[in-house]
Amino acid sequence: MTKDEHAQPGWKPATLLVRGGTQRSSFDETCEALFMTSGYVYRSAEEAERAFNGTDQRFVYSRFANPTVQMFEDRMALLEGAAFCKATASGMAAVFASMACFLKAGDRLVASRALFGSCQYVVGEILPTFGINSVFIDGTDPAAWRDALSQPTACVFLETPSNPMLDIIDVGEVAALAHAAGARLVVDNVFASPLLQKPFSMGADVVVYSATKHIDGQGRCLGGAVLANDQAWFEERLIPFLRHTGPALSPFNAWLLLKGLETLDLRMRRHTENALAIARHMEARGTCERLLYPGLASHSQHALAMQQMTAGGTIVTFDFPGDPPSAKAAAYAFLNALRIIDISNNLGDAKSLATHPATTTHQRLTDEERATLGIKPGTVRLSVGLEDAEDLIADIDQALDAAQALSLDAGFCYP
Repeated sequence: MTKDEHAQPGWKPATLLVRGGTQRSSFDETCEALFMTSGYVYRSAEEAERAFNGTDQRFVYSRFANPTVQMFEDRMALLEGAAFCKATASGMAAVFASMACFLKAGDRLVASRALFGSCQYVVGEILPTFGINSVFIDGTDPAAWRDALSQPTACVFLETPSNPMLDIIDVGEVAALAHAAGARLVVDNVFASPLLQKPFSMGADVVVYSATKHIDGQGRCLGGAVLANDQAWFEERLIPFLRHTGPALSPFNAWLLLKGLETLDLRMRRHTENALAIARHMEARGTCERLLYPGLASHSQHALAMQQMTAGGTIVTFDFPGDPPSAKAAAYAFLNALRIIDISNNLGDAKSLATHPATTTHQRLTDEERATLGIKPGTVRLSVGLEDAEDLIADIDQALDAAQALSLDAGFCYP
């Protein structure tokens, strides 16, 4: 394998997404090669010994490294502006590895309360079983961060924008507080994608992704990535953890993700344009009790969002009014009336998808926990895809009409 697509100084993201990290075999293929192999052979026993003791740098086993997977890792590192990247079998494998690889019994972990359901489970349920003290706070409250990080801490974990209520956290401020407390800051950047937000530039130590979203973005495969600049942490903590626990990314999935990266710039432009058009239309219509989109001036953290992000993202979240049973019924009526948009708990896909967080992604939480996060019985999360914006708006309008008709029949008056 020869790497003949070195990133040149000044290459823009769109070029890196197509060219970065490409390795070609002796066949000089145009498309990145797919190396579907679990192991590798040696010309002699001596060569095998040198490979395993580190004298020769080469591929020895695909749980450790694989040429196709390495191309994906190299391209992600170039895009993110990171020194190092390791791919994982899923986004949750990346999240868990980013913390479990270095936390130990007695360590303190501070996390924003507004997390994806599985992330919250890892922080609140799994890591404490290993003796880690996990503390949840309101991530949008600077005073809460100052208080929580006024004592020694090993790790800080957050996602911004958050899932599903699109809370925005000041990454730079949290990074300064985390480092003063001796903590490593891990940022889940999945909602923003590598194109809309650069956590390393704001002080993050580790950035994680579910590559399933946006990066593949076409509903084909699972994948994850952990990126960092600290060589010692990467080589002494993360790599041994991944090698010996085994959440390796399949070469086939890595190949699909490479193909996804080639069009990520184009897709994110269309995603965000559509999302902003839909958010503006829904806000003007006024049917929903609450409409959340960071790209709207009405979002309570719009200024911070636009300071940290280059666009408002791909997710629009909104609530139907009424008491809990009525609001849930209206949300269900909306979802069931959709003709183009699919009901699915995935996001960041070419296809527009909608879900009811209270009964899907965050169903394991109690009513009180969901209320603390702002998730109501009438909350719907919409992941805006690549379809024509006018078609999506027409579909949303007729589904809103169906929800409104149900509520009017039940005697609830819309604003």
